[in-house]
Amino acid sequence: MNISTEYLPVMAEQQNQSQLRYSKEDLAEFEALILKKIGRATNELNFIKETLGKSNHSGTENSIGNIKPLEDSADVQEKENLQELAVRQQKFLNNLQKALIRIKNGTYGVCVDTGKLIPKDRLRAVPHTTQTIEAKLKRA
Repeated sequence: MNISTEYLPVMAEQQNQSQLRYSKEDLAEFEALILKKIGRATNELNFIKETLGKSNHSGTENSIGNIKPLEDSADVQEKENLQELAVRQQKFLNNLQKALIRIKNGTYGVCVDTGKLIPKDRLRAVPHTTQTIEAKLKRA
């Protein structure tokens, strides 16, 4: 089949727009970014866990009157906030791990709703995303 050379640029452009997967080089860039984020998130989670694991002694055992109950209430609230942070951080880590799996199986960067490639800028900002902005807005 002979194709006129005037159609080649149009065909190349259509091929780029319909690209279904990122290159190995692109995936290596995203993998490095994800691994870096996993390291940071793991450190943050470990810090939160250490903070939660510390003794709850606030030095108020001998406090007079209503001060101790107020401080105990603040301690409970702080502990609940830290637990919530730990849960969110663990969920973030799980999502990053899933992104690494998608890189390994070749589905990373492909929108689960549209099948289109998620723009690189979005993946750099939110490397664990599974949707384009358009698809995310439609779901919301």
